[in-house]
Amino acid sequence: MSVLDDLAATIAARKGADPESSWTAKLLSRGPEKCAEKFGEEAVEAIIEAVKGDRAALTSEAADVLFHLLVMLEARDVPLSDVLAELAHRQGTSGIAEKASRRPH
Repeated sequence: MSVLDDLAATIAARKGADPESSWTAKLLSRGPEKCAEKFGEEAVEAIIEAVKGDRAALTSEAADVLFHLLVMLEARDVPLSDVLAELAHRQGTSGIAEKASRRPH
């Protein structure tokens, strides 16, 4: 298992926990919309650090983005394994071709 797998499992385990006992449980108890909002906030913070060029700050914010992405996925019952399977499916396909395949004809 990877660090992301371990983290996803921890997040899933906290889903039904007392919101007063865990930040993750508290965030999940607020619903998928709040989880998505928090993910968006963290993504913006990562973008800001990427533009500023501060590697350490970007590293920290990127970790926050990954954590909050996993929380958002858990809030909508989308397992990390599904996302990884989608990435595996796309592997070896040009990004241009993959995007073109999603366009309605």
